[in-house]
Amino acid sequence: MVSLGKEQRKQKISQETCPQKEAVNTPGYEEGQSSASARTKESIRGIHHNHLMGQVLEKANLERAYHRVKQNKGAPGVDGVTVEDLRQYLWDNWGNIRNELLNGTYKPQPVRRVEIPKADGGVRLLGIPTVIDRLVQQAVSQVLTPIFDPTFSPFSYGFRPGRGAHQAVKQAQNYIKQGYSHVVDMDLEKFFDKVNHDILMSKIAKEVGDKRILRLIRRYLQSGVMINGCCVATEEGTPQGGPLSPLLANIMLHELDEELTKREHRFVRYADDCNVYVKSKRAGIRVLESVKKLVEKRLKLKVNKGKSASDRPWRRKILGFSFTSAKGRAIRLAPKTRERFKNKIRELTCRARSQAMHERIERLNSYLKGWIGYFRLAQTRSIFEELDEWIRRRLRACLLKQWKKPKTKRRNLVVLGIEEKWAGCISGSRKSYWRLSNTPQVNKALGLAYWQEQGLISLVERYDKLCCAL
Repeated sequence: MVSLGKEQRKQKISQETCPQKEAVNTPGYEEGQSSASARTKESIRGIHHNHLMGQVLEKANLERAYHRVKQNKGAPGVDGVTVEDLRQYLWDNWGNIRNELLNGTYKPQPVRRVEIPKADGGVRLLGIPTVIDRLVQQAVSQVLTPIFDPTFSPFSYGFRPGRGAHQAVKQAQNYIKQGYSHVVDMDLEKFFDKVNHDILMSKIAKEVGDKRILRLIRRYLQSGVMINGCCVATEEGTPQGGPLSPLLANIMLHELDEELTKREHRFVRYADDCNVYVKSKRAGIRVLESVKKLVEKRLKLKVNKGKSASDRPWRRKILGFSFTSAKGRAIRLAPKTRERFKNKIRELTCRARSQAMHERIERLNSYLKGWIGYFRLAQTRSIFEELDEWIRRRLRACLLKQWKKPKTKRRNLVVLGIEEKWAGCISGSRKSYWRLSNTPQVNKALGLAYWQEQGLISLVERYDKLCCAL
């Protein structure tokens, strides 16, 4: 029996290595070859990515992660350890943490829940990990990104090295200029809170063979959320706020990108915001329904019906921008973006808040620099001129209220070059500060030159400089 078994095995081996089998594609043989080659690729890939924890814990990688966490700053987690305390914390505890990571026994702490108000009245739920967990997540992300990022779609722009929101908006503009005059604007409802852990981990395991890394990521997903002193278990979702979450989001939605590419759709995706560009309204409705089925059945996610629609691009927004309906399809600010900007300026220039003017301007400048740095992509310069004028009027109203008494107003207006007669009329007027701030005399005395002397940033000047630098 033993010898017979050996002979049968020899015959089987000889048949499998027969040159005729390699030369002729007999029925069923090609399928066997493809599955064998797939197993070979998986084994090679597993070997290549089977010792990632060692790369995570390399000194150079950890130093990069530490500087990145320090640069991002951020609030402390549930343990109260701040970014400033991180170096001392590592000095005291890193030996134990490193051993636990190598042994696969490290357990992350729960994230601290923070609610960020949205412009539409809802709240965005953020989970703030502890500082040490942010460091570990950043170190893991730096190792996994070179593995996964090359496989991602060129039309995925969110949270990727060398890519950003401006590239996504420009790509959308190119589609519109090419004649794709309708957009399927799709938004995933509470994406970061609804990610299926099993589906996500299966996608990661296709590329990562190190079980310690897989176990660590799973524990981060299931670490729980601290709410009112109680730890609530998380059975789905990836906490939005950790350094690893953006990469996990792109891994999860890569299948959506592949399907859209397979169907030869023109699309751009930034995290959970996906826009597909088509040539007709009918095509837009059809694509919206088909993509919705894909997302809900295969990825187990939910499409936000209230925010998703098929419409003209200039009636929708993409990453805070929109487009003009004119022939050039210029990039412009979305209406909601302008309204959010004005609400923030109203908050910073609130006349009910007692604040020195130089402090108010300093806070304004800090916000305006960041805002125009992002929205410089807009191609409608006149909008920034209007906003500049509106900001200066808000500040004039603040200054008139700060002067309080009529005689103080009159004296200061005269010093600024207003005639005695007009200074007396304005200082004694019972009209509102907002109305008086727009009179020709006050507008001239407290005009552009005055606020430039006070150090106020001009949106238009900043916009022109940034556009020239592009």
